[in-house]
Amino acid sequence: MSTSSVSLSPSPSAAPVTPAANAGYALLILTLINLVNYLDRYIVAVALPGIQQEFQINDTQAGLLGTMFILVFMLASPVGGYLGDRYPRRLMVAGGVLLWSLATGASGLATSFVALLVARAVIGIGEAGYGAVAPSIISDLYPREKRTRMLAYFYIAIPVGAAAGYGLGGWLTQAYSWHVAFFAGGIPGLILGALAFFMPEPKRGAMDGPNAETKLPFLVGIKGLGRNAAFWAVTAGYTLMTFSIGGLGFWMPTYLVRERGMLADDSGFRFGAITAVAGLLGTVAGGWLGDKLDRKREGGGLWMSGVGLMLAAPCMYLAVNLKDVGLTFVAIGAAQFLIFLNSGPINAAIVNCVPPAFRAFAMGLNVLCIHLLGDAISPTLIGNIADASSLHTAIAINAVPVLLGGVALLIGARLFRSAVPPAEATA
Repeated sequence: MSTSSVSLSPSPSAAPVTPAANAGYALLILTLINLVNYLDRYIVAVALPGIQQEFQINDTQAGLLGTMFILVFMLASPVGGYLGDRYPRRLMVAGGVLLWSLATGASGLATSFVALLVARAVIGIGEAGYGAVAPSIISDLYPREKRTRMLAYFYIAIPVGAAAGYGLGGWLTQAYSWHVAFFAGGIPGLILGALAFFMPEPKRGAMDGPNAETKLPFLVGIKGLGRNAAFWAVTAGYTLMTFSIGGLGFWMPTYLVRERGMLADDSGFRFGAITAVAGLLGTVAGGWLGDKLDRKREGGGLWMSGVGLMLAAPCMYLAVNLKDVGLTFVAIGAAQFLIFLNSGPINAAIVNCVPPAFRAFAMGLNVLCIHLLGDAISPTLIGNIADASSLHTAIAINAVPVLLGGVALLIGARLFRSAVPPAEATA
């Protein structure tokens, strides 16, 4: 089998059809860790007013807390992936979680803005060590026909964890202080990090049959990944989607206050609640439908993702052009549901179209791309468009990347179908 092949799926009748032993325990621990991951990320957003008041920092400096985290996280992710392909992944997960949880607690101990900035950077390192390897572990615990659904369960943690971060962080900051909010945010990770040491360590490619390549020289893997058209098409679609939802999440509450006349706390609560509900329902539905469509046709889940993004684009456009505020929230909810459909199928497509021995690095590289060209720059670019015209226009234009992302995923689905043997051939 060529090491530069797009797919390294097993030969017929070679792949297991049942999950590995203790797969449920590992999936539960990884999902709870992912929830704490996003809880930690969003506590700082609601703690920001108190931090600014205590350290007397302006909005630009406050924004550095988010920028520093995302920059370190995306740059460290390929490194975490490289190590995850070569060393025991459960140790990478446990070490990463413990590191970022200690850094979260250290954020609460910070007595200066610089100390807090360093702590946020360390959180990015810890999360990079975990985020790149967790999907590859799940792919080695579950057979291919179940991966989309299992990865969807894993990614449920994104909307739920974000909502928990807003809720817990807001309550603790209001009732006590932002210091206490960070202390509380670090405790669950310490517990889960300890439990992660007892997760199973599946063999790389365990669910891809005996012909799956489990060892691959790094330069050979890079060469093969560079020619992997399916991987790059999926990454392009994922990046465009991340660009758009990153900008939407950053600016939509402000739009509701500035142009719809809502109160800040009311707009934040409603938008957060819609994100949590639509994200949860969309992620679960996407995992179930993705597995079902993948069994009917190779790349079916990815095709669904592309169609979902193309349908989400007009919903995003309508959200800022409907006069009634209630209908605006309906359009926002519909757009987010259609976008979150993609969490399981997109990530399943990534792990399925690269060699088992190179999955963690591929996930890390994907993380770098979607953030570097996605939500790391979209808030600023949308702000520039808003300064030149209006926030209404900027958010309406933000529907275009979603539409283009849908097109890229449909192209990726076609490339995926032509490169990967049908799932039933490996059952």
